[in-house]
Amino acid sequence: MVVQLAIRVDVDTHVGMREGVPRLLDLFRRRSLRASFFVSFGPDHSGRALRRLWRPSFLLKMLRTNPFRLYGIRTLLSGTLLPSPPIGEGAPELLRAIVAEGHELGIHGYDHVRWQDCLERMGEKGIETDLDRSVTAYERLLGSRPASSAAPGWRCTPLSLKVQEKFDFLYASDVRGSCPFLPVHEGQAFRTLQIPTTLATMDELIGRQDNINGFLLSSLRAGLNVHTIHAEVEGRPYLALFEGFLEEVSRQNVEMVTLREVAQQILKRGSDTVPHLPVTRGSVPGRSGWVACQGAA
Repeated sequence: MVVQLAIRVDVDTHVGMREGVPRLLDLFRRRSLRASFFVSFGPDHSGRALRRLWRPSFLLKMLRTNPFRLYGIRTLLSGTLLPSPPIGEGAPELLRAIVAEGHELGIHGYDHVRWQDCLERMGEKGIETDLDRSVTAYERLLGSRPASSAAPGWRCTPLSLKVQEKFDFLYASDVRGSCPFLPVHEGQAFRTLQIPTTLATMDELIGRQDNINGFLLSSLRAGLNVHTIHAEVEGRPYLALFEGFLEEVSRQNVEMVTLREVAQQILKRGSDTVPHLPVTRGSVPGRSGWVACQGAA
């Protein structure tokens, strides 16, 4: 079986949009590589994430990854002592550049921190409002409708999956797992294809692996591999390390794909060829709190 690799780029912050995205676009241009970008369209409330410091796992992550280097002091105070600049809505020219250069662009929630921290309290109306605001902003700025969505922090619930159905996305990338699937919950089958992140992210490996690129390369398996990067991380302080990963990948027999291409190929074969699996709640080494995971049959 062929080894495929899709690069998914999450843009969670204003600095990731303004600094990380242009550098990643330049890198992808030089390497003739197309990626799948997912942008949070609303305000950057990153500073409010510091409320998670009461969690020992989040505090350990902060100590391990050096957030001042990853995000900068302005990002760490956004939405608290400093204003909350818009992420996607504040950079229409960069959104258009992503699309113009042949990359895929989907939504990554509207208020990233609120979704990640408050999803279970948002209710059906709150979830629908968040998705609708992202879709509306996308349509206003780009003149078309987004074909895909990725839940902030890999957090989704049966309710959010149900609400998501209303938007008729080609696919979503809301969970961690091993292969594309269709979610089921209590006998209810959802029609939106899920394409999970399959590899560890760099911020999960910093301080835990001495050879990050070696670990990622050894994790590649036959079939589809999805590597999520963050514009704030791989697009800024770890750009050179990420470019080294791409260089190593280019020396191997790996087919680079976008998530949209994968979804189109799968759906062309028919949904009856896709496994129907539950979405469970689990944890990932190096990441604080729970994430949604692909369950067993």
